[in-house]
Parts: sequence; structure tokens; C-alpha cells
Amino acid sequence: MATRHGFARTSRVAEQIHRELADLIRFHVKDQRLATKLALVTLTAVEVTADYSHAKVFYTSLSAESESETIAEGLRRLAGYLRRELGHRISLHKIPELHFIYDESVARGTYLSQLIDEAIAADRKTGHD
Repeated sequence: MATRHGFARTSRVAEQIHRELADLIRFHVKDQRLATKLALVTLTAVEVTADYSHAKVFYTSLSAESESETIAEGLRRLAGYLRRELGHRISLHKIPELHFIYDESVARGTYLSQLIDEAIAADRKTGHD
């Protein structure tokens, strides 16, 4: 039973970190050039280790692929600030170190959907339904 309770708490903490980080990134980044780029970032998930020492923060972006490294670097530079701000917003004995990871699942899903659409269009051209 303790394991289930621990998992539920870790899940709740991850969700709270997710909400707080989304708010911080959206409304509290002071560097306007970076804030403009981060406006197109969506946090897709947060995974927290059982001891709360690390959190993987998965994100995706609607910006051009050429901006992906700038966004990744911006998030890495902001990690300390975001961690400090999380410390003010949530009550945990230990605030996790943040690791930002680009979530490829959205892009992969879009690509697969495009392939399916192309296959359907090709079938229609050849008369197969």
C-alpha cells in the first residue's frame, strides 16, 4: 500500500511542477527575446524521481525547427531560475533539478498522420478504396 501512496504523491508533485513551470515560462520570463520564443513552447509531461531530486520536463514547440537549439539552450539557462521559483511556489523538502527534454512524440504523430493521408490519397488515385 505504501508504494501506491508514494506513486500517487509523486504523480501529484509532477503535475504541480508541470502547472507551475507552465505558468512561470508563460508569464514570468523577463528576457523578452527568450520569452517570445518560449511562448510557442508547450510542456507535455513532467516525470519526477521517487526522491524528488530530479525532474524530466518534456516539451514541444510550434516554432521553426531552426529555433529548436535556441529554445533548448534558453530552457537550460532558465533551469536555475525556474527551480528557485518552484521553491517559492511548492512545499517540498527538496526541489528537483530540472532536465528539459524535447518531446518528439507530437512531431512523430504529425509525420505518421501525414504518411497515412498520403497513402489514402495514393489509393484514391489508383482507384482502390
